[in-house]
Amino acid sequence: MKLDLKAFAITCSLAWGFGLFFLTWWIIMLDGPTGEVTLIGRLYRGYSISPTGSVIGLLWALLDGFVGGAIFAWLYNRIAGRGAARA
Repeated sequence: MKLDLKAFAITCSLAWGFGLFFLTWWIIMLDGPTGEVTLIGRLYRGYSISPTGSVIGLLWALLDGFVGGAIFAWLYNRIAGRGAARA
């Protein structure tokens, strides 16, 4: 079985992007906005636990999830195709 590269990349992009967005708002609701630098803030320039930071994190995570999903699907298809040729 092969993965549809575009569909898988878009799915990963949306899952990671909105997951980070909602997680940020969850933290804002519980603890309030903070200006502290987080691990994700070190990776995603401009991200912080704030309303503006959640949107910046959403954009970075959409891009990151798309690239990561595309690489994973491509690699999976290469490995799965190689195994099917041997069987």
